[in-house]
Amino acid sequence: MPDATLPALPPALPMQEALEFWRQKIQLTSTEFYRLAEAQRVRAFTVSGLARADMLHQVHQGMEAALQDGLTLEQFKQRLANVWEDNGWIGEKAWRMDNIFRTNLQTAYNVGRYKQMAEVAEDRPYWQYSAVNDSRTRPTHRALHGKVYRHDSPFWDTWYPPNGFRCRCKVKTLSAEEVRARGLAVEEYLKDDLIEPVGEHGPMPARPLRPDAGFAGNPGKEAWQPDLSKYPEGIRERLQRMLEQGK
Repeated sequence: MPDATLPALPPALPMQEALEFWRQKIQLTSTEFYRLAEAQRVRAFTVSGLARADMLHQVHQGMEAALQDGLTLEQFKQRLANVWEDNGWIGEKAWRMDNIFRTNLQTAYNVGRYKQMAEVAEDRPYWQYSAVNDSRTRPTHRALHGKVYRHDSPFWDTWYPPNGFRCRCKVKTLSAEEVRARGLAVEEYLKDDLIEPVGEHGPMPARPLRPDAGFAGNPGKEAWQPDLSKYPEGIRERLQRMLEQGK
């Protein structure tokens, strides 16, 4: 079960880029979704354990309303009360609603931010990882807090957020002048890095510096530059129609 603590939601919603991204997602069954390569899943939407297509569509539309109208988590829950109740996702299983809402909202926000940041990369070519860095921050995410990489570093191909369910991490842009003025170092990405996190009772065993399982990729890059030739034929055709409709 995901951590029960509540992460902060992204600011400044709605964002047109986030809405554009969300509206172009294709709705798939869990079986179809998990046949896709990990990087391709950013173009699709599913809810594990939700078999009925009409309910999947309701959740997808509920997320669009959250992005468009700035719904709170409680409003989202109320809007889809029939879905949660019919599937038994209440009481001890209510965390599933929170997980669906926050993870998808953070993904849409960060994908929208990627497009905005890429458009100003010539003037602001350095990107800084921000992990909130409080008591709820995961050790691997905390290890990256404040680090700066060029916008085209391979680091972002693995570590562009979200980097786990309900991840609150974000990315900030910096100009060359800001990097110099703040005395920041521009990092080189070493994908075999290890960290030695400090836990509640002291140092913990070293572990690879990796995103959470299923989140090692760059949803922003894949969302705006999809290689449709890599998708299965039926899904490729559906996605092509969605992209054309969004133009």
